[in-house]
Amino acid sequence: MEKLLVDKSSGEDIEVVVKNVRIGGPNKIVIAGPCSVENLPTMLHIAKRAKSAGVNILRGGAFKPRTSPYSFQGLEEEGLKILKEASDLTGLPIVTEVMDPRDIELVCTYADMIQIGSRNMYNYSLLKEIGQLKDTPILLKRGISATLMEWLYAAEYILSQGNEEVVLCERGIRTFEDYTRNTLDLNAVAAIKSKYRLPVIVDPSHGTGIRELVPAMSMASLYAGADGIMLECHISPETSISDAPQTISMETLEVLINKINGSNFH
Repeated sequence: MEKLLVDKSSGEDIEVVVKNVRIGGPNKIVIAGPCSVENLPTMLHIAKRAKSAGVNILRGGAFKPRTSPYSFQGLEEEGLKILKEASDLTGLPIVTEVMDPRDIELVCTYADMIQIGSRNMYNYSLLKEIGQLKDTPILLKRGISATLMEWLYAAEYILSQGNEEVVLCERGIRTFEDYTRNTLDLNAVAAIKSKYRLPVIVDPSHGTGIRELVPAMSMASLYAGADGIMLECHISPETSISDAPQTISMETLEVLINKINGSNFH
């Protein structure tokens, strides 16, 4: 097998800096926000509470890949503008998804970090395009049914084009188990930290699909070696436009971050 750029033997461990946030360093980071950007007042409320709670990076979807073509698809550029206003208000950097190579320039105008969602992990044309964004941090989510090596090869597509600013995101894989939305693979987190150069975070919201399980699996992820977690939160989780069952409240977010800050993961 060829030597991969993601292998530890290929160089020093990579730390990715998103505005003023370092991912892969000694500190655990928290990315949080709503699944979808809904409107300006709600986003600003969430952003202010997230900042107060200790969130490092604000997330929110403006372009939403949905299984059904009739589901809410996102506010697109209007959603990006709302995210930018929330960022300007709080000082938090923002991460949001790009789905189409034609939208890369637009999203980069607003976002500090670009997310490649699980459905696009296999979109190699898109990966090559974002690989040419030399100074743009990329959050690469694991595909729904991707093996660890398929996920790493997806990262390799980006690195091979010159962009080493890649953070991996474990978000659960589809297995025969249907109690949870997905099966959160913390084996992969431990393997990446031991053998590969890239920082890795975990998304226990998608990994479980059940808000009551998110705090426990967040802590488990960090103890497994993850460099941070990515959470879906909302001021009114039950009425969130998308992913309501897995979205935690701002109060739960505050308690969880306090617990993280009081823990020793070494």
